[in-house]
Parts: sequence; structure tokens; C-alpha cells
Amino acid sequence: MKNNICVAAFILMMACTSTQINQTLNTIGDVLNEDQLTGDQVASGLKEALIKGISNGSSQASKLDGYFKNSQIKLPFPPDVQKVETKLRQIGLDKEVDKFILTLNRGAEEAAKEAKPIFVAAIKSMTIQDAWGILKGEDNAATEYLIKATSTQLKGKFQPVMKRALDKTNATKYYSSIITTYNKVPFVDKVNDDLEGYATDKAIEGLFLLISKEEKKIREDPVARTTDLLKKVFAAQD
Repeated sequence: MKNNICVAAFILMMACTSTQINQTLNTIGDVLNEDQLTGDQVASGLKEALIKGISNGSSQASKLDGYFKNSQIKLPFPPDVQKVETKLRQIGLDKEVDKFILTLNRGAEEAAKEAKPIFVAAIKSMTIQDAWGILKGEDNAATEYLIKATSTQLKGKFQPVMKRALDKTNATKYYSSIITTYNKVPFVDKVNDDLEGYATDKAIEGLFLLISKEEKKIREDPVARTTDLLKKVFAAQD
């Protein structure tokens, strides 16, 4: 019950302006003192709210068409070899290029299933100071925290997963075929791009974008006033 109260308070406060947050912190502090909640319990509630946002973001990315039909995070043909796509389309190989782009995004969707545990581990290791810093920070404070806390680990764990996913969805096969076909075109400069590295970076970038949107939603759309704490805090803001 106490954790639920903390989560509700966190979501409420994420929707406030800086001035309102300062006022709300004082109000919540009084209420929390009345309930004799410890700092650890407060942090636990904040983490639960963050994990919910992370879960929503990673679930969106890992579902079918989570990347492919989302124009904001869809993985395009690698920009470093964009000339390959242009040339192949010019010689009538649109279908092959489109098939590769689809399988590339299927690989990202498959790999995204592995991201949630990494994010959750980072959130659980947050200190009380980290939690309150996020609470009082900018609209993307939680996302920025996760970028700093997880990027290196995420890439290290994500790349082998991405490799398996690209192999599973035949993206690697289609890409190899496309590059081989391109390199046979007369008078073109041969290419050999790092598909795994590109797909890994873009997939992670997309995940953080979705998480950022979830964070913004939490800050801007407070839940209904279903607890005494929410009623008291909202009453202070009205």
C-alpha cells in the first residue's frame, strides 16, 4: 500500500512545473512524515513508477511493427551506404531493398525484447538522491539518467542479441546479397558496411526515444485522484 502511495505521488509530481514541484515536495513531505515512510520506501515507489514507463516503452518497440511502422524510430537503409539503395532502386531492385529494410526492423523488434531487464537493473540500483534528482529534473531527466547509466552495458549486451536477431530475420542474408549485387555494378565504389553496429545503435536510439515519450506522458498526465495522498496534494495545487 505504501509503495502504491509513493508511485501515485511520483506520477502526480512528474506533471508539475518546477514551482509546483517545490510546493508539492513540502506537502508530500508532511504527509509522508505522518505515515512514517522511510527514504528507502519513497525511493522504492519512485522506481516502480519508472519501471512502469520503461515497460511500456520497451513493449512498444518489441511488438510486431514496433519499429517498422513507427516513422520516428524505423530503421532506414544505413546512411553510410545510402548510395547502394539509390543505385539498386534505379536498376529495378526495389523489392529486394524493401525486403531488407523490413527484416532489419524485425531484427530490432526481436532484440528490443532483451532491453527491459537491463533498464530495470539500472533503475533498481538508483540511489535516493538519484530518484529525487529525476523527480525534480527536466522532462527527460529519467531518460537522460538511463542513457548515462545503461548505454555502455546496453550496447555490449544488445549487439550479440542484434546479431542473432538479424540472422534470424534473414536481414544479414538480404544485406549481404544486396551489397554483393551492388558491388557487381560497373564503375561503382565497393562498399562493406558494419550492419550489426548500425542496427544496434539505431535500435537503442529508438528505445530511448520511446522511453522519453513515456516519461513525458507520466509528467503531463497525472492519474485520477484515487488515494487520500493524491487528493491532498492536488488540493494544494488547485
